[in-house]
Amino acid sequence: MMPAPAPRRARATAAAMDLLRRLRDTHGPLMLHQSGGCCDGSAPMCYPAGEFIIGDRDVLLGLLDLRLRTGESPDSTPGPEEVVQVWISGPQFAAWQHTQLVLDMVPGRGSGFSLESPEGFRFLSRGRVFDPAELDVLNTVAIITGADFERGERPAPSAEPQVVAEAADACPIPGREIR
Repeated sequence: MMPAPAPRRARATAAAMDLLRRLRDTHGPLMLHQSGGCCDGSAPMCYPAGEFIIGDRDVLLGLLDLRLRTGESPDSTPGPEEVVQVWISGPQFAAWQHTQLVLDMVPGRGSGFSLESPEGFRFLSRGRVFDPAELDVLNTVAIITGADFERGERPAPSAEPQVVAEAADACPIPGREIR
């Protein structure tokens, strides 16, 4: 019997992916860092790729493929301009490793440091707690730190689609029917 595939640690809504594509068209390749708080209020921060210095202990949650739409899986390897790295600080990962980050977009003004700030929208992290079976699988998958990434390590592909139509599709709300 084949082991279950590892779930993605980071996914995004279709709206968030559309905003990322617009930002990429304006600013070039992008990266995201899930903030740990302070002045940006724990928001996911979007930067031009390489502008935010990744620490050796930061953890790569995943690579968002900007070519993909809701429910799609890749049929080839994306180019560097088509990938958004999603990072989180090591201590914050330790606290949230049991949770799948779902990047969403809502109306409002983002942090002054994040690229979406002038767009009239802001990125928002939503979370879904992994079930026990998913956690068992994830416990067999090594995390990739900033130091590992610098040495060339990359995450294994996941069979789970990375783009959901809406946040509720990845983060069900108790008492509401899932589409």
